[in-house]
Amino acid sequence: MPFIQILIGKVRKHQALTLLVLAAFFTLLGAILFSITQHVSIGTGLYWAITTATTVGYGDVTPHNAAGRIIAVGVMLTAIPLFGAIFALLAALATAARLRRMMGLDIKLPAKGYVVIYGNGRLIDRVVDELHRSGKSCVVVADISDDELGPLEGRVHLIRGNPTVEGIVRKSRPENASQVLITGQSDADVLVTAVLVRHISSSTPIIAVTDSAKIAGALADLGVKITVSSDELMGHTLAKSLEAPHAAEVLLRLVDSNGYKMRELPVGQDDLGKQLSAVRRAHSGLVLGLVTSRHDVYLGVGNDPVISDGDHLIVVAPS
Repeated sequence: MPFIQILIGKVRKHQALTLLVLAAFFTLLGAILFSITQHVSIGTGLYWAITTATTVGYGDVTPHNAAGRIIAVGVMLTAIPLFGAIFALLAALATAARLRRMMGLDIKLPAKGYVVIYGNGRLIDRVVDELHRSGKSCVVVADISDDELGPLEGRVHLIRGNPTVEGIVRKSRPENASQVLITGQSDADVLVTAVLVRHISSSTPIIAVTDSAKIAGALADLGVKITVSSDELMGHTLAKSLEAPHAAEVLLRLVDSNGYKMRELPVGQDDLGKQLSAVRRAHSGLVLGLVTSRHDVYLGVGNDPVISDGDHLIVVAPS
């Protein structure tokens, strides 16, 4: 199918070029013959031929004999239809391109390694901003209009459509993405999108935003190990701010800085068998915690887990 579309595009471009060459040839030929038969300069002849071919017809230069009238008829019967066909073809190409954009048929995605975000909400603009600043390519799949696009314009590859529809999800090629973030107007939409993504790609890491414990459990059964509740996150942050007034500011500094990034790094062979506190002291970055191979997260406060193969360190390090 893509090959056929490319072939059709090339044929149309070839047609337009052919028509343009023919129109220019007959216009130039008419100008030369008019100049010879009417005894005017080639510049005047070209001026007459162009005004005739474009149907402007000022009337300040006209044929004065039968030969000139025959030449005028020839230009009218050849150049005018050819220029009309060119304008019609260009208008058709412009309309087709607009329809393709509206229907999402000409979306060019990065080869691999991009982040796909399904759904639109108040947090998406912020997430896209952070990904854009970190240099990551981002694809947003959402049912939004140009008016709702706002700050996303020019920074993302946008696929317009309902992310709970399989055909729309397939356009984003989640199998080529490095990560997937799923949001939605409801937890049910999040679950449906997650099912579709996991059906298309069984290995792409998925992060889902949901407020329902039941939906989180269903997502875990699909292999979505990371679920985030924006309301719960905000509630805990505010609660910790009551315990320590600057807790919220500390958390914000951790996630909102261009000077450093938060990463999950696989543990090294030298760290295996050591306790988290020992690895934390020896590490060059700020080690916030440990993610085990079973996706359990430990901060090392009140316990001191032992590093095992397959674990990851959550590290804040310079960009």
